[in-house]
Amino acid sequence: MITIDPKHRTERDNYKLLVGTIIPRPIAFVTTLSEGGVLNGAPFSYFNIVSSNPPMISISIQHAGGQSKDTARNIKQMKEFVVHIVDEQNVGQVNMTAAPLPPDQSEITLAGMTPVDSLRIKVPGVQEAKVRMECVLEQCLELPNTDLLIGRIVQFHLDEAIYEQGRINPVALGAVSRLAGNNYAGIGEIFEIERPV
Repeated sequence: MITIDPKHRTERDNYKLLVGTIIPRPIAFVTTLSEGGVLNGAPFSYFNIVSSNPPMISISIQHAGGQSKDTARNIKQMKEFVVHIVDEQNVGQVNMTAAPLPPDQSEITLAGMTPVDSLRIKVPGVQEAKVRMECVLEQCLELPNTDLLIGRIVQFHLDEAIYEQGRINPVALGAVSRLAGNNYAGIGEIFEIERPV
């Protein structure tokens, strides 16, 4: 067994250990609005469920150059955002939105995505996603070099093809997950293990 003290490693070395071992990671494609009305979109794989009552999710966004990224800054200012699940059909367009654009340019336009109005918040989502979750900011924790954002879901939007008797069909959703480097993964083999009672 190799033993590593993260204090004696660079940030990049620790990053490689984290993204190589904590896999697969779900990907949130997040849309936000700037104060000037620019629709921003960016993918984040430091993302997961926080609670189901109320329904809440978390997104961790590392700073760039010591500053909050556009997505985190917009969420902190406007208190609203939309989270989409990245799937096999939209992953190429979502990947395009990772381009480092200035705040006054829209990644949604760059990727050729279609904005769609939300019901409960001002921030639009994108039509190309099978799952959209309208969120309001519940809490922001400003950690060293990172903004940890917790959002409360106020509206779900689900493609009819993935929704069956109150559940999501994982094969129909076709969600993709993040690995390390340029690698992604699909759902793969599904197996079942009963939990102890």
